[in-house]
Amino acid sequence: IVDIVEYFRSIITYWLLLFFVIYVLAVFGNSVLVVSFTSAPSLQKPMYITMLSLALSDIGFCTVALPKIISRYWFDNGSISFSVCLLQRQFIHYFGTLNSLIMMIMALDRYLAICFPLRYPVLMTNRTMTLISGLSWASAMITPSIGTIQTAQMLFCGPNLIIHCYCDGISLYSLACGDITLQLCISTIVGAIVLLLPFSFIIFSYFSIGVSVIRTTNNQGRLKAFSTCATQLSIICIYYIPRMFVYLTPYLSNLKMNSDQRIAVAMFYGLFPPLVNPLIYYFRTKEIHLLLQKWCSQKKEKGHKMNIVAILK
Repeated sequence: IVDIVEYFRSIITYWLLLFFVIYVLAVFGNSVLVVSFTSAPSLQKPMYITMLSLALSDIGFCTVALPKIISRYWFDNGSISFSVCLLQRQFIHYFGTLNSLIMMIMALDRYLAICFPLRYPVLMTNRTMTLISGLSWASAMITPSIGTIQTAQMLFCGPNLIIHCYCDGISLYSLACGDITLQLCISTIVGAIVLLLPFSFIIFSYFSIGVSVIRTTNNQGRLKAFSTCATQLSIICIYYIPRMFVYLTPYLSNLKMNSDQRIAVAMFYGLFPPLVNPLIYYFRTKEIHLLLQKWCSQKKEKGHKMNIVAILK
């Protein structure tokens, strides 16, 4: 029995280390873009304003979700008060909604830049992009607030055990007493608006981009454009498609997921994009790549000068 207990403790330790590494890497990678944007005037362009919003949103989501997961095993602190649970639910769905809107804005920016290159500088200025991004940050708070207010008004009974790594709408609804048909209906409508509308526009924009690239560029340009779009679309699909499955399973009799599968899928679409977004959107961008090279060369030169000074002394 002792060996079995130690075995499961070692598994938990590995998972804890994995979550901690994911949190550190995600925060570090996205923080690099924030620092780069604020310190480099060359990056203050519409495209990088949306990247900045996505980086801040990813940092916010990881900070809301991961520390509590880590404390569950690190400090054996698995309980959470009702008010804090509601607060976590609010921001989990807030940053999820915000990411959806930001990805739609990024698709709009790429659509205008490629399909209307001559009109792009007029249509998409820094002021316009800042305004759109600010509206997305403000409007993303509306739909989660509807669900949080509904949850706060429901009655809860029983053991109040959340079979999840964090507080989300579906987990809390399953603990409620009485009829929650209306709440589930409103939640489904809100989820469809938040997910399906931006996802539909993203698919339309990338389809239009593909048609425009085929018509106007050579083979080398097509391969480069398709490579960039395919990489970005893969991250978008990782974010949207698993989320749709999680929200649709309660309403589709042929599509069932147990609690472990739902947790695994939710952790995948919630934590994987913030980890890889810096690699996909930021570090593959030419301007950021050149900026990082410049910083590295400046540090090498500074270190070389310090070595020379030390030798002279």
